[in-house]
Amino acid sequence: MNFRKTTGLILIMLLAAGCGLQFSPSKDPWFAQHYYIMQDFERAAYKSLSQAAKLEFQTLFWEVRTPISKQEFDKRMGYIADNFKKENSRQPWNTDRARVYLLNGRPAEIDSRQNDSWTIQDLGAQRGSGQVVGTDDRSGEDVGGNWAEIWTYPFGQFMLNYVFTFSRPNSWKINTTVFQGNRYVGQFELKNKLETYGIVDESQYKEKLEALKTIK
Repeated sequence: MNFRKTTGLILIMLLAAGCGLQFSPSKDPWFAQHYYIMQDFERAAYKSLSQAAKLEFQTLFWEVRTPISKQEFDKRMGYIADNFKKENSRQPWNTDRARVYLLNGRPAEIDSRQNDSWTIQDLGAQRGSGQVVGTDDRSGEDVGGNWAEIWTYPFGQFMLNYVFTFSRPNSWKINTTVFQGNRYVGQFELKNKLETYGIVDESQYKEKLEALKTIK
């Protein structure tokens, strides 16, 4: 059986069920930018600290990682700022596609599916007919009319897919039905987090985090 073709067919059939994941915290920009690359113990520690200690944490966070990790983070954040700002101009990193890109990097393949016959139910209702009316007006849409994107990543012998569906006027939401149904996604994301943003000496790091709790 061709795993890639079979998986792709299932993903396409499930596109209509898509909805977005919960976004990272939005009131703390630094925390929002780093939320998905942090370990669980780091998130818990950060939230328990005073404001002064949080500033110390932000410096320590990158000190315990390699310079290459920080360079890759900055590179990916630069791409996110340039390419996903139409979805969220204030926090482009706080979007579904940005989260996946920040964690996993550039996909091996992006398949854009085009909807050539746009329909708007509300327009027919406003005219009193209750009919679905087709329209070519895409003036309120900023992403070229693509109704779905499928991002493909290799993972061992498998090809993993993330499906994003378009919602007007300008947002892309990950299809949670597909995302949760892919048994290897969790392993894949954990692998990428550890390889790209791994901690050099975790035990020493945790000792330093304990010391930050004394800062008022």
